[in-house]
Amino acid sequence: MPKAYEQIADDLRRSIRSGRLRPGERLPAETALAERYGRSVPTLRDALRLLREEGLIEKEHGRGNFVRRPRTKVVRDNSRHQWEKNRVHQPVRNRARTGATERDTGLELQDLVFHAAYREIPADADLAAAFGLPEGTPLIARSYRTRHTVESAPFNLATSYLVRDLVAGNADLLDETREPWPGGTQNQLSTVGIELDRVEERLTARPPTPEEAAELELPPGTSVLLLRKTSYDTAGRVVEISDVTLPGDRTEAVFVTPLERW
Repeated sequence: MPKAYEQIADDLRRSIRSGRLRPGERLPAETALAERYGRSVPTLRDALRLLREEGLIEKEHGRGNFVRRPRTKVVRDNSRHQWEKNRVHQPVRNRARTGATERDTGLELQDLVFHAAYREIPADADLAAAFGLPEGTPLIARSYRTRHTVESAPFNLATSYLVRDLVAGNADLLDETREPWPGGTQNQLSTVGIELDRVEERLTARPPTPEEAAELELPPGTSVLLLRKTSYDTAGRVVEISDVTLPGDRTEAVFVTPLERW
């Protein structure tokens, strides 16, 4: 038989999913809810904790519990890289109208808030091995945060790494003020004569760090997906690496693999 707090959670869950409690609506005070259900405040708090863990409600300090507004869903599929490559040689006015984030979310350019920050770093052992270069090789680390205008959390936490000497021929590629770059990384690389041949992506999962949970505004118990994207040029050289932390509660990864016919 369900415990008392589970029964309360079930009733509130039905109210949320039916729309009787709308996104952004504040729930009654905990004491009022405890009185309504004829249970103690600690039992009521156990029910609310369960709903927070499910991502249905969130607690704002000093204000109370609110029905959580659904976050924008991001659908990443493996055709996005060919889509980006197809746009490399399009006029800049076409490339500037939309980008990969808009493609993945269905949003428009005006719906987004974008931030980029560049810094030069020496390659650590992990990145040096991934690039096939000596440790200490100068890299450009580019951190990106993009969010929906009506939300406060970014869609993901992304850092892209380029070999500094490989892209230094175009000074614009070292300048964060040139972001957002129409056409993305593939167009950037094309300006220094680099064409991508293939993209390898590896996906793992783990609990978030406290910093990741706070920045992505994750419900308790939500995992993050870790994506490492490695881009190879037509000579088989690694030319870009991206590490992306994706929130597990609003990211869908879709993989479509064409098969040869018999």
